Amino acid sequence: MTERDQIQELSFEIKKLKQEHKAIILSHVYQRPEVQDVADFVGDSLGLSQQAAGTDAGVIVFCGVHFMAESAAILSPDKIVLLPEENAGCPMADMITEIDLSRKKEEVPDATVVCYVNTSAAVKAESDIACTSANAVKVVASVPPERPVIFVPDKNLGHYIMKKTGREMIVWDGYCHTHHRLMAEDVLKAREKHPGALVLVHPECRPEVVDLADEVSSTTGMIRFARENRAKEFIIGTEAGILYPLRRQCPEKRFYLASEKMICPNMKATTLEKVYRALVNLAPRITVPPEIRERAVRSLERMLAVSR
Repeated sequence: MTERDQIQELSFEIKKLKQEHKAIILSHVYQRPEVQDVADFVGDSLGLSQQAAGTDAGVIVFCGVHFMAESAAILSPDKIVLLPEENAGCPMADMITEIDLSRKKEEVPDATVVCYVNTSAAVKAESDIACTSANAVKVVASVPPERPVIFVPDKNLGHYIMKKTGREMIVWDGYCHTHHRLMAEDVLKAREKHPGALVLVHPECRPEVVDLADEVSSTTGMIRFARENRAKEFIIGTEAGILYPLRRQCPEKRFYLASEKMICPNMKATTLEKVYRALVNLAPRITVPPEIRERAVRSLERMLAVSR
């Protein structure tokens, strides 16, 4: 049996199991193409959780990393949430714990804590308001100017927010391994190779990389920009998985990865076989303790109120 035949067979079995369990499959845009193909929704982490919360599905299969499945569990406490690869974590999210944040809050007791959604449920519970890469500038701008802001955990996104708002913040020293790997010289080399292409980068990239970009945006923002812009060529500064939806939605355009180093092993850890096994066994399950969920959901609700 060829690999293509195996993918088709597994996809068929997954579809049957999905109907049997009244399940919904969510896939982040960084996932493998065949995983994205079996998903009901493909997008960014929080947007996917919101879509799942609005459906009548009893089971959510989240093809992503641990904090994403936790967000789904926070927003859908009555649903079973499965993470096909239970060891798919996020190194940046692991760079801060609720204990770390609690200690920092003691140092600056009057601060407003803004947490990136790329954090654990426990860190969200210790935060005042959450944000995404798409709404981070708006969320921070909503904090009264007289209040100090503690921003966790991504220093690169924090730098971008400070530049856009002109506001100083206390920024945690965390970063995304994949985005931090992209260097300014990588972008310059890609521009030399594709001189007519626009450069799109994620705000988790280094400040010197962001400064070289024609557009700085979240993953869904990048796809929307490429779809609506008249340009025919784009250099992409985010994880390689996004090339698949970009090329599907814009088949007449060309997309080049800014660096071949832009691959997240955690995002690639989920396979079709693991999605299949998760639906067969209804495991591994991701749960959030009620006392943490009640506090964490408030930080997400405040963000959604600001973003409306």
